[in-house]
Amino acid sequence: MDQTDQPAYPLLEALLRIKGLTLQATYTNRDVAALFGVSIRAIQARIKSGDLVARDLPGRATFLPADLDEYLRKSRKVR
Repeated sequence: MDQTDQPAYPLLEALLRIKGLTLQATYTNRDVAALFGVSIRAIQARIKSGDLVARDLPGRATFLPADLDEYLRKSRKVR
């Protein structure tokens, strides 16, 4: 596989494909809650705990695709 064939955000893009969604430039708390199938409060709790990093972006946007891909990468359970 050529490097240009690899997705920029492999975990996020895989999740988006499963959900039938497309990659966005930015995401709000509401977008992320819908994507992960949790409440907005659950997303806010993950932000507060430091598990999910939010940004101070213009408008209502809080996350970049890289932020969500990083969260997914770090969220792997170790048995």
